[in-house]
Amino acid sequence: MPPLPGPDTEPVIRLRGVEHRFAGGITALAGLDLDVRPGEWLSLLGPSGCGKSTALRLIAGLASPTAGSVERRLPGTHGRGDIGFVFQEPTLMPWATVEGNVALPLQLLGTPRAEIRARAGELIERVGLTGFERARPRELSGGMKMRVSIARALAAAPRLLLLDEPFAALDEITRTRLNDDLLALWQAQGFTVVFVTHSVWESVYLSTRIAILSGRPGRVVGEVMVDAPASRGADFRESAACLHTCREVSGKLAEAMR
Repeated sequence: MPPLPGPDTEPVIRLRGVEHRFAGGITALAGLDLDVRPGEWLSLLGPSGCGKSTALRLIAGLASPTAGSVERRLPGTHGRGDIGFVFQEPTLMPWATVEGNVALPLQLLGTPRAEIRARAGELIERVGLTGFERARPRELSGGMKMRVSIARALAAAPRLLLLDEPFAALDEITRTRLNDDLLALWQAQGFTVVFVTHSVWESVYLSTRIAILSGRPGRVVGEVMVDAPASRGADFRESAACLHTCREVSGKLAEAMR
């Protein structure tokens, strides 16, 4: 993948002074400033209810800020840009096969049938589901459903991938395997990632940069750069550098929660 961006690189997403208030009167975000740079893996880490998922929805254009601005500098239509979204639940179409679920974004774009089949087949292979093309969601494990959801989000080759705690409900073995597989896809394809998680370890293992949010209403109160190779595995997981960064992030998170 290309070299990671420096702090002076022009962001593809820029949030300035963002506030978001729900209809019931709860303010989820206030004074949120955040830049997302091309090619990076940015994780949002903070206590429950601090507005991490709301920030993702604002970036995607699925919600509008009550105050402040959200600028998107991605190619696309309707101002939303070229964005893929993986939710905490896989939200697959239960009546469709694995291939049908992965192909859906391409069908909506009017992509030729032969191209759809080739692209869907390539992604199904990349997420390790070869042989399950004709399976329905009810026949899949939780980890396999999430693999389908990731493949579907990548079907239209987005330049920005948003992930909202996609591995939270999975066992540790499956979660670690999917961490590695998603890192490999990011390294191979060079898209930009914004990833929401509650896990300090997961944020350190996956990210190039971690933004730490305060308790509600959320705003960025800390940032940690992760000094690690793009290609990671057991050596990094078990390294002193990983442990040191986890301690640093944990300390900043504790401060944010106070």
